[in-house]
Amino acid sequence: MSPFGQLASLADIQAIEDIPLAERLAAPTAFGCLKAAAEAFPDRTAILDLADPAEPDMVRRWTYAQALEQIIRCANALHRAGGGKPAGYLLPNLAETHFVLWGAGAGCGAAPVNPLLSADIVVEILHAAEAGCLVTTAEGTPLHAVAKEASERLGGLPLLTVGEGGSLRAACAEVPGDHFVFEGADDPNRIAAYFHTGGTTGAPKLAQQTRANQAANQWMLRCALDLSEDDVVLTGLPLFHANAAILTGLAPLCAGSTLLLAGPDGFRNKALMKGFWPLVERFKVTVFSGVPTIYASLLDHPVGEADVSSLRYGLVGAAPMPVSVFERFERKTGIKILELYGMTESTCVSTCNPRDGERRIGSIGTRLPYHEVRIGVIREDGRLERFAGTNEAGEILLRGPSVIPGYKQADKNAGAFLEGGWLNSGDLGRMDEDGYVWMTGRAKDLIIRSGHNIDPGLIEEALSRHDDVELAAAVGQPDAYAGEVPVAYVTLREGATITAADLEAYARDAVAERPAAPKAVRILDQMPVTAVGKIFKPALREHAAIEAATAALQAAGIAGAKIAAHTDEQRGLIVMVAGLTNENAPAAAGALEAFSFAWERA
Repeated sequence: MSPFGQLASLADIQAIEDIPLAERLAAPTAFGCLKAAAEAFPDRTAILDLADPAEPDMVRRWTYAQALEQIIRCANALHRAGGGKPAGYLLPNLAETHFVLWGAGAGCGAAPVNPLLSADIVVEILHAAEAGCLVTTAEGTPLHAVAKEASERLGGLPLLTVGEGGSLRAACAEVPGDHFVFEGADDPNRIAAYFHTGGTTGAPKLAQQTRANQAANQWMLRCALDLSEDDVVLTGLPLFHANAAILTGLAPLCAGSTLLLAGPDGFRNKALMKGFWPLVERFKVTVFSGVPTIYASLLDHPVGEADVSSLRYGLVGAAPMPVSVFERFERKTGIKILELYGMTESTCVSTCNPRDGERRIGSIGTRLPYHEVRIGVIREDGRLERFAGTNEAGEILLRGPSVIPGYKQADKNAGAFLEGGWLNSGDLGRMDEDGYVWMTGRAKDLIIRSGHNIDPGLIEEALSRHDDVELAAAVGQPDAYAGEVPVAYVTLREGATITAADLEAYARDAVAERPAAPKAVRILDQMPVTAVGKIFKPALREHAAIEAATAALQAAGIAGAKIAAHTDEQRGLIVMVAGLTNENAPAAAGALEAFSFAWERA
C-alpha cells in the first residue's frame, strides 16, 4: 500500500484531507522540502544529466547531498550578483538549471526564460521581472549571444555562465554551501519564481509562484503519482516551463527519486525520440511526462525488444490527448497513461486520473487532494454568475494552496482571478457525477460559424482516429458570410499517402456535428508547436486568414498580391497585402472589408 494511501475516487481524496496539508508537508517552502529529502537520502542519486541521449555513457551524477550544496551556493551567489533582485535564466535542460531554479527560489526568486525566444522578448520578460542578473550558457554558444544582447540592452545586467570555467561556478565557490547569507529564506509567502506565460507572441504575463505554492503542489503530485525514492523520472520537456520544473522536477526531488535529464534539448532532439525506449530500459525509468504531440511521435518509434517493464506511468497534459492516440499508444506499448491537467497559475497540476481507480479516457481526471475544482458559468462582464450543475458546460475554475496570488503585472489579473479566490482557467469543461472533469476546449479556441459554437476538439478527435494522421488541429478560418468556418491542419504518419481531399471526405462522415465538418483539410510537413510541444494555433489561424484573403482577392480579379498575417496583442489578427496598385486597391478593399480581421496595404 502506498504511504499516501489508496487514491481511487473522490472519497479517497476527501479521506486524505482529514489531515491538514500543513501537517503533511516536511516544510512550508519548496527549499525546505528539498532539504528534508536530502537529509533523508544524502547518498542517493538525485540527478543524472545526459549530455547526449544518443550517448548514454556520457552522464553526470549528483547525490542529494551534492545537489543540496549546489542549490545553497547558487542561492547565495545569485542573491549577491543581482542585489537581491530575481535571477533570470536562459538555459537548456541541465543539472545547473535545477540548481539555479531552486537556489534562486530560496532567495531572490527565479525568472525562467524560454531559450527559443528572440532577444526582444527576452528583454521584455527580464524587464517585467525586474531581474538583477541573468544566467546562461558559455561564451560562443547561440544562447550566450542572445543573453549578451539582452544584458546590454538592459543596461549591463550581470551575466553569469554555467559549465567548466563559468562565472557562476566561480561565484558559487566564493559563498557558503551549507547556510544562507541572506535573510528570509524560510518565508513561505515570498515569490519563488516568475514563470512567463502566453505562448510565443504578445506581451508575456509573469505568474508569481510562491514558495508555499510550490511546496503544496509538489506534495499533491507525490500523492497523486505515489512518487518515492524508488522512482526514476525522465525529463524531456524544457525546464523554463512549470511542467518539467514541478511535475518532473521538484515533486520527484522532494520524494527522493532520481531525475534523468534526457539531454539539453529534451524531446526537441530527434535522437531522444529515436532512442527513447532503450533509455527507459537502461536507466529503469518509472515515470515520464509528455504532451500529446510527443506521444503521437513516439508511435513512430516502436518499443521493439526494449524492456520497458519498469515504466509505471506515462503522464500527459498541456493539451487534451485525442482518445485515438491514447488508445493506440497504450495498445502498442502496454504502458499506462495518466491524463492530467493544470496551469502555471496553479503552480503545475490541478487534476489527474486516479492511479488506483478508474481512468476515464478523454477526461482530465479528478481534483488533486487539497485542491478545489469547479465549473463556472461566467457572465458577459467576466464575473462568476453561478457554479454549473452536473455535466453542465462552463469554464474550469481552480482554487487552493497551489493557486498563485496573481501576476507580477497587476493589470493582467482582471478576468483571471474572480471573487471568492477562484482562478478562471479560460478552459471549457464539465464535471460528471463522480467528479471527473472533461475539458472541451479553450474559450478563445471556439469556432463560431454563423452563431453556431463549434468545439475544435470534435474535428481534431475525428481526424486523429484516422490511421494515416499523426497530428490534427482545427481552427476558424475567416469567412465573409459565416464569420468563421472550420478548417483543419494535419501531419501524416511516415509513409502515408492519403490526400487532403480524401481526408475532407473522411471528416464529413467522421465529425459528429455536420456544421463542424471542416471546409478544408490541409496537410503540413510539420505542425507549428510551442517550445513545450503544444500545437501553436495562432500560426494556423494566420495561415487560414492568408488562405481566405487570397481566395477573396482572386475572386475579385486581383492576382499576384503578396499576403502575410500576424497577430497583434491589441488589434488581434492583421492581414498585410503587398503588390496592390492604385487601380486595384479599391477592389481589394471591397473584397476584404467583409472579414473580421483587420487588413493593411503593405
